[in-house]
Amino acid sequence: MENTKEMRTWLDDLNLDHPLVIAGPCSAETEEQVLKIAHELKDTDVSYFRAGIWKPRTRPGNFEGVGALGLKWLQKVKAETGMKVCTEVANAAHVKLALEHDIDLLWIGARSTVSPFIMQEIADALQGTDKPVLIKNPVNPDLSLWLGGIERIYSSGVKNIGAIHRGFSTYEKTKYRNTPEWQMAIEFQNKYPDIPLINDPSHITGNREMIFDVSQTALDLNFDGLMIETHYDPDNAWSDAAQQVTPSTLVQIMRDLKIRKESNEEEEYNSALNNLRAKIDVVDNQIIELLGQRMKTSDGIGALKKQKNVAVLQSKRWNEILGKMVLEGEQHGLSEEFILKMFKAVHQESINHQEKVING
Repeated sequence: MENTKEMRTWLDDLNLDHPLVIAGPCSAETEEQVLKIAHELKDTDVSYFRAGIWKPRTRPGNFEGVGALGLKWLQKVKAETGMKVCTEVANAAHVKLALEHDIDLLWIGARSTVSPFIMQEIADALQGTDKPVLIKNPVNPDLSLWLGGIERIYSSGVKNIGAIHRGFSTYEKTKYRNTPEWQMAIEFQNKYPDIPLINDPSHITGNREMIFDVSQTALDLNFDGLMIETHYDPDNAWSDAAQQVTPSTLVQIMRDLKIRKESNEEEEYNSALNNLRAKIDVVDNQIIELLGQRMKTSDGIGALKKQKNVAVLQSKRWNEILGKMVLEGEQHGLSEEFILKMFKAVHQESINHQEKVING
């Protein structure tokens, strides 16, 4: 699969003067609920109305969607509002039903992308369709797996494709429901700059209060659009209540977001500069998170030393670390002076943490 401008045709043909917005409830619950939300989104920046029909849950027993009945509700949305509609498909049967009901756009979820077997089954069912198909990143941070899924869809003759960045699962607790791992999205853009890339702040955050900030970061990193879960009564939604916003909140988010356009040399420079700065912000946040993890480990070492009555400072170990890091730094273009200053500061903070544990 080679990167070509034609990959953007389906998005460019919409002639939008703002990022693509896909919005609607996490789950289609009732016909009344679907139509009410759709009408509230009708005259906004939303181009595609989304609703989950089949909902693969982590554990059985939760609401798993209304099934094919919901496709008829999406048809009513099209007829009454004129908006294009979309839903998630997880197997060949879903694809067949969605295409029969003339759903305008399909997306493939993270739990499907993780399996090449499932992706090939879906690709075979999609063969030759002119509907746009968006592929979410797999649940685990594996760029090759994500690209492999996209390649399977592309190889089946689907040329209108896009990708959705929804974050990645992690065993560590963070402020995100799914950590964004922005660097992976940046690498994706570097490999395929013309594949439209949509950000899903709802699933990244799991918290409606964080949706604006993640959306702004995505736009600063030149994402092409946003998929935001929207419900008229989010707190009482049947699934993912905490991450859904009201239609009026969505409208306000889109008003407040800073959207940088390239229309002349000066703005092109500013846009490129802001994009690079956003990448630096991403890395800086990763550095802070990693340093926090390192100090937690130092706390554990302090507790162990306290238990065994061992001195905090271990000079031999420290000199070994420093020598190793200087060599590692050289391989990444970092000066010895910088490495020494940085790791001396890190080492001192580590000692402070250990002493606090021991003396506590």
